[in-house]
Amino acid sequence: MTTNAELAARLEEFADLLEADGVEYKPRAYRRAAENVLAYPVPIADRIEAGDGAIENVDGVGDAIAAKLREYVETGTIAELEELRAELPVEMAALTRVEGVGPKTVGRLYRELGIEDLEDLERAAENGEIRELHGFGEKTEANIRENVEFARTAGRRQLLGEARPLADDVLAYLESVAAVSRCAVAGSIRRWRPTIGDVDVLAASDRGEDAVEALLAWDSVDDVIESGPSKASVRVGEVRVDLRVVVPEEFGAALQYFTGSKGHNVRLRNYAIDRGMKLNEYGAFDVSGIDDHEAGQRVGDRVAGETEAGIYEALGLPSIPPELREDRGEIAAAAAGELPDLLVREDVRGDLHTHTDWSDGNNTIAEMVDAAEARGYEYYAIADHAEGPGVVSGMGLTDAEIVEQAAEIRAVADDREIEVFAGIEANVDADGGIGLSGEVIETLDLVVASPHSALDQDADAATDRLVRAVENPAVDVLGHPSGRLLNRREGLQFDPAALGRAAAEHGTALEVNANPHRLDLWGSAVKAAIEEGATIAIDTDAHRPAALEYVRWGVHTARRGWAEPADVINAWPLAELRVFLEG
Repeated sequence: MTTNAELAARLEEFADLLEADGVEYKPRAYRRAAENVLAYPVPIADRIEAGDGAIENVDGVGDAIAAKLREYVETGTIAELEELRAELPVEMAALTRVEGVGPKTVGRLYRELGIEDLEDLERAAENGEIRELHGFGEKTEANIRENVEFARTAGRRQLLGEARPLADDVLAYLESVAAVSRCAVAGSIRRWRPTIGDVDVLAASDRGEDAVEALLAWDSVDDVIESGPSKASVRVGEVRVDLRVVVPEEFGAALQYFTGSKGHNVRLRNYAIDRGMKLNEYGAFDVSGIDDHEAGQRVGDRVAGETEAGIYEALGLPSIPPELREDRGEIAAAAAGELPDLLVREDVRGDLHTHTDWSDGNNTIAEMVDAAEARGYEYYAIADHAEGPGVVSGMGLTDAEIVEQAAEIRAVADDREIEVFAGIEANVDADGGIGLSGEVIETLDLVVASPHSALDQDADAATDRLVRAVENPAVDVLGHPSGRLLNRREGLQFDPAALGRAAAEHGTALEVNANPHRLDLWGSAVKAAIEEGATIAIDTDAHRPAALEYVRWGVHTARRGWAEPADVINAWPLAELRVFLEG
């Protein structure tokens, strides 16, 4: 079965190639459709194969795009896409991972210098060829040269938001296989890390070869890398999927072991040894009466293994959520009964950072509010871009436009049950200023301030800059504090504990931007900030209704930082949130 992730990837490729060719408007339509296809709750290929013509009802999928999706599902290719690839034979995904190199730049570099891949790009930059192109110059060339290696390394990992939907498809398929009694993802994807190397899947079966053969027969598999009686590695699109099959009575032990992290597992094994236990992928064994603990993997009395919770229980510990298993004190906290009561998705009551077509969003205020209301949110904020450094020319709102938009937001909200806040996303400049007048600030309910430029400052300067922003009494939320784009640019390096202390002192929330390209703040930074008393906000930065679903990635990122509902301002009741915003 062709997965939604695979269909979305083809639409994104369409968008990139069209943009590289200078086509207007269409790339944006393809990106919007790709995002909605990726977030769609059921496999679109199933609907196509069943002859259900309703795929045109998927938001952003019109007749033309629907026809291409059908063509891909039915034939495994799209003729028009193949033509575009032939006209521009470049490694688009790799080249656009270089900071400052977008699809249009890729098109120009190919047409003028014949650059097709990272090696070509690096060679051209080192030879001084790029600076000779009109509009580039030495600084741009140097930036490209310095970022090629980062792009090369980043390309080895997939974004969580792209890989996890594929993992969900793999699990759904395996759950339909008669030979499989249980299955789950493992590895870094189960710990919800921002990027993952491959998709690790564990299955329980007494018929391991049948389970492996079933995966190999899945029609979404593009290539079989290797296979054996109880293991297989395949490629689905650009992602490697590794399947391991174990007997049902050892499934829990294997799931714990292969989820990791390595640091967590080493500390847990040592914890077990201190208690006369042996812990491995086959189970938990009482070896208190055995002299040589290393004499075989299954030596001793097996006391647990069928369930993961049983492994921890055998050691006298509560089950530790996968997001916490990074060797950051979680085992000691479990032993002391001090594990956090982690936030869950249902705790989130609203979204405080979203965009509309007033700036660079795709939808109207009313359409975005409708989508938030349909999710059952209690409150919702529009925070379009203000003018400022790092914002695409013409996309940021002037002071007059901010005031005008605030009035329209309140007009839309008049007949709604959902509370709608009029906000803005201001820009944190290199010195920590936000560039908003007092008159504009008085008009608004909420100010999100985010860095968008000068992201190459050293750590001390970046920390000072962000601290000055959170000290500003007008700022309610510091948005995506590092400004990073995963697999594209690193963003600011800063001291999250120092930022957390300042945020706690001045009553400013720090954002976990849930866009899968950002996930900023990240888990360890969230933990450091919360330990200093800071609060966080989990926001999607949605530019269209489907992107409100990004909250999934934000919640799990916050959980990696040990966040409880009390730590998250948009998990608070409306009355408490109002006090925070008015404080």
